Amino acid sequence: MKRSRIREFGITIGRLPPGPENCITDVDGVRVGYATLRVDKPHVLRTGVTVIWPQPDIFKSAVFAGAHSFNGFGEMTGTLWLAEQGLLANPIALTSTYCVGAVRDAICAYAVKSDARDPTMLPMVTETDDSWLSESETFPITREMVFEALGAAAGGRIAEGNVGGGTGAICHELKGGTGTASRVVEAAGTSWTVGALVQANYGTRRQLSIGGVAVGREIGTAEIPSPYDEPEDKGSIVVVLATDAPLVPKQCERMARRAAMGLALVGSRGANGSGDLFVCFATANRVSQRRVIHRVRMMDPACMDDLFEAAVEATEEAILNALAMAETMQGRQGRIAHALPLDRVAKILGAARSVVGRVSRKA
Repeated sequence: MKRSRIREFGITIGRLPPGPENCITDVDGVRVGYATLRVDKPHVLRTGVTVIWPQPDIFKSAVFAGAHSFNGFGEMTGTLWLAEQGLLANPIALTSTYCVGAVRDAICAYAVKSDARDPTMLPMVTETDDSWLSESETFPITREMVFEALGAAAGGRIAEGNVGGGTGAICHELKGGTGTASRVVEAAGTSWTVGALVQANYGTRRQLSIGGVAVGREIGTAEIPSPYDEPEDKGSIVVVLATDAPLVPKQCERMARRAAMGLALVGSRGANGSGDLFVCFATANRVSQRRVIHRVRMMDPACMDDLFEAAVEATEEAILNALAMAETMQGRQGRIAHALPLDRVAKILGAARSVVGRVSRKA
């Protein structure tokens, strides 16, 4: 079956409507760029880098943001300074574990090249481990690749699956990768957008749930082999949330926490070996370096419930989009991560709906 996003496949996640593209880029001004590396010589590499521009002029005018570590077996640079002042003044990058430093340095170099005013750059770069499919120990990500991703970033519909930092990802013992989704909500009398982008590289097969159905238990390794010699709950997931709602840093942090609930709905248990790192930024308030006093808008906390729900739903659907769009990939030492079998999923979900329907009619 042709790869398609989970909603295009006929599965609706949650109750809230998506934005026009059902992508993080539905939040005005947010752009995403990729550099993807898939070669077999001289090294087998299945890796890349994903960059997110919170706003085109982010080097000159920061946005409020907050981060959350659900399970800290991972890296997200710049979080100490983010926790200190709640401002995000750089693009966010997602890449391979071994290449965080190289990507961080490249963003600093790009900022200098772009005449950024801030002399102390503390970029946010985070990661998942793609070493099962890619020879990550060769440190393959270069400054040129990061520049390419930064320069190619665009809005609108963006690629998913085996692209950017998610190229070599494995999720629930199936091919994982990059996924995105969005939700539109009515809060405080206005329409707001919440978008999510994930790099999904975690979990075991038996945990996988789609729309509340334990799909992973029905797809045994005799049918679709696991890429691992001895499957265990390890890996990582990174979730980036964006919104145009007027949130201050603590509210962004509260939004970031809700990503854990979207993750749980797909089946994660937050295992010891999984780095589950989340960040949320809000674009409504801008903090320019040229000003001394800033006028700040803040949504009343009592009006945030639908935004929380949007964060949960967008995260859940973004993970499922990563699985649905990723294609089977062979990597180092001949290891194969098989794609989620969409036709098989359709049969499992159809059978589950049939059972629910029969029970409902009897009731």
